[in-house]
Amino acid sequence: MEGSTAPKPVLNVEILQQRRSAQDKISIIDEVKKVIDSMPTLRTESFLPKDKLKTQVAEQIVHVKICEVDATSEIKHVETSSVEIEYYVYKLEHCGPGIEELEESEEEIPAATHWMLPALEFEDLWENLVYDEPIKEQLLRFVRTSLLFSKKGLKSSVITWNKVVLLHGPPGTGKTSLCKALAQKLSIRLNKQYKYAQILEINSHSLFSKWFSESGKLVQKMFTRITELVEDPETLVLLLIDEVESLTLARQSGQSTGDPGDAIRVVNAVLTQLDQIKKFPNVLILTTSNLSTSVDLAFVDRADIKQYIGPPSHAAIYQIYHTCIQELERTGIIVDNEKIFTLQELQVSNMIENDATKLSIFLWKISEMSQGFSGRVLRKIPFLAHALFASLDQMSHEQFLIAMQKAVLKEKQDRRDLQE
Repeated sequence: MEGSTAPKPVLNVEILQQRRSAQDKISIIDEVKKVIDSMPTLRTESFLPKDKLKTQVAEQIVHVKICEVDATSEIKHVETSSVEIEYYVYKLEHCGPGIEELEESEEEIPAATHWMLPALEFEDLWENLVYDEPIKEQLLRFVRTSLLFSKKGLKSSVITWNKVVLLHGPPGTGKTSLCKALAQKLSIRLNKQYKYAQILEINSHSLFSKWFSESGKLVQKMFTRITELVEDPETLVLLLIDEVESLTLARQSGQSTGDPGDAIRVVNAVLTQLDQIKKFPNVLILTTSNLSTSVDLAFVDRADIKQYIGPPSHAAIYQIYHTCIQELERTGIIVDNEKIFTLQELQVSNMIENDATKLSIFLWKISEMSQGFSGRVLRKIPFLAHALFASLDQMSHEQFLIAMQKAVLKEKQDRRDLQE
């Protein structure tokens, strides 16, 4: 339209406040804003140096994280004047996980594990998950649209959305971690809309093996508890159902025992309850599956997003290892002045080996050797390297990379031995 001005992209800035700080959020934001406005350019996925802030404010915060622009990971450097900046101030919950139990006769049955968010256990989890595709950014956009449609009151009879995410793929690829990281991120980004946030994790495999003979009775009790939570408009509720393929397995189990009717009643009870709670604007359903071909089709139809999470690629493995080495540098276990390049820096060098890049090229080769490992195993390799091949309090980059190479070779040999 003539005369209209396109809105600026949004840059997100997250400010972690000290747990015991009584400073009001507005004054913290004002001080951080003054500093950021004085900087001509900003780098995303970085931290604002605290020494730029006034001492009385710097003492009230843990860090200031400059995040992504408009849910995209592609922009790394931005001109401050070219973006609108959204500030989020938050504190971490330190209470740890709790257990939701249901009483049945004399027995208390664990129904779900829950965390108040944002939780200390999930801090930095989002940033440490590495994928080749912009999966995390797509999930944020999905949630933003889901909440917008709910807030605006769009008729679901005209446009259908269920606020259900299904992440599927082999074990160990970070599906459950991604769900928890997304819940953590939402609790921060939506804290202006919701005073409280929590995630409830239900292991559906355990649910059906324990409650199968009870038809839908205990399922109904569990969702009554969940409904009580989502009826509070100030609370954001993230429901995580792990191993959702157990819905199908429950039906099969019922058929094998000669009583398919009970199994179908249990599954239908879960699906019906999911349909009931989706009407609340403050709930999101996150699910995972290790066996995507076994997921109940009735559930698949309800999932708005069906995202495959596969084993990390060569490039993703390098980035995972790079973050591990950065942590070892931060804690003083790796102590020399050598530098391991980021993947982007290494690609700019065209992978040419010289004195500056030799250690980075070495890590690239170790990453190639590690293809086929799950993310869970990859993050264990640095521990195994130190424990088995470099048990020193401090060491050089080269010493540690040699130990990592040995740890990767041992892991591959151990796998071959198991297969044989």
